Amino acid sequence: MNGREERGMELAATKAIKKAGTTWLVPSQTSQGRYTVSLAADGYRCTCPDYELRGLKCKHAFAVEFVLRRETTPDGTVTETRAVRVTYSQDWRAYNAAQTTEKETFCALLRDLVGSVPEPEQKRGRPSLPIAEKLFAAAFKVYSTVSGRRFMTDLRGAAHAGHITHAPHYNSVFNVIEDARVTPVLQDLIRRSAEPLKAVETGFAVDSTGFGTSQFYRHFTAKYGGGEQTFRDYVKLHACIGVKTNVITAAEIGDRDAHDGPFMARLVEATAQTFTVARVSADKAYSSRKNLATVERLGAVPFVPFKSDAVGTSDSPMWNRLFHFFHLHRDQFLATYHERSNAESAFSAIKRKFSDSVRSKTEVAQTNEVLLKVLCHNLVCLIHVMHETGADVVFPEFGCQNNRADAQESGSWA
Repeated sequence: MNGREERGMELAATKAIKKAGTTWLVPSQTSQGRYTVSLAADGYRCTCPDYELRGLKCKHAFAVEFVLRRETTPDGTVTETRAVRVTYSQDWRAYNAAQTTEKETFCALLRDLVGSVPEPEQKRGRPSLPIAEKLFAAAFKVYSTVSGRRFMTDLRGAAHAGHITHAPHYNSVFNVIEDARVTPVLQDLIRRSAEPLKAVETGFAVDSTGFGTSQFYRHFTAKYGGGEQTFRDYVKLHACIGVKTNVITAAEIGDRDAHDGPFMARLVEATAQTFTVARVSADKAYSSRKNLATVERLGAVPFVPFKSDAVGTSDSPMWNRLFHFFHLHRDQFLATYHERSNAESAFSAIKRKFSDSVRSKTEVAQTNEVLLKVLCHNLVCLIHVMHETGADVVFPEFGCQNNRADAQESGSWA
């Protein structure tokens, strides 16, 4: 039984699959939508992206098949299909060591990471807290997942352990997260936090995900009966992820309604400044000449499926070559394209550990809070690699010269 059959069995056992005429409506396993499965002369067909890409039986088709099997048997009895728990090999000794010492190691790594951030020139008046301590407090607050006031106990513990000189007021932590000048610094810290894994990662996946806010927005549409609809607002994270360790090598925050495609080139170029990029996977939303050309220019191979209306007779030899490879060597393409699912694993890990929503109210603070979640995720990835391989982590020097100039020109950060 392969992975799609196992997930199909789980769908059949846990979801309500309804028959509508000659088709079946199967709920999505990861979202609120559902897909339509039909039985044609040549087998099952489904409206999900997996079937459209592969042209083979997907988990939704397997779910319908299991439902039909469990309904009746030749002797008239009713059978039930139960979900099967899939297990994978795990180095439990390393896992236990990483989990039981994670917070302590996280604080030590975070202190080392932010320690080389350049200090801006102090102006007259009351001395400001060191930049490194402000960034430490903001990242540790997001790692704790609790409110600013409840977090003060953890921050005093960090001060007692010597990671910072003293615990600042919780309003000082909020001021750091609210500062727009912190955003490029956090992006550079994300890059530096991933750099110790540059000898491990050569394959990358580009994708995006949303983090909910406490705000709502109105949407007007003429489709499905028209009228006004209200949706929860969200912050959209675009990221380039290493497919072995799930570390995020580059991250940007985009507009809620912005297209995903234009972010890919910048993310891959930022990753290539530190990592040796051998291959890049992404879904159809990133299928464009610019993105494919950028990946090839960096010496890597793009694994991005083509949209249904794409043709291989354009005036771009590069586009035509990749188009024909995609259609003529589908099995070889899919074997590597499957690495893209690790992006979903990374996003799921961030949301499960650090929440799938943000507490901040302003746009700047929401952006910085999501970037801090990414930074915390990277440090957790490093902790697990340290315990699994026994390797030491050494961070590179802070290399964002623009941030240094901005900080010195603007004086205090908060």
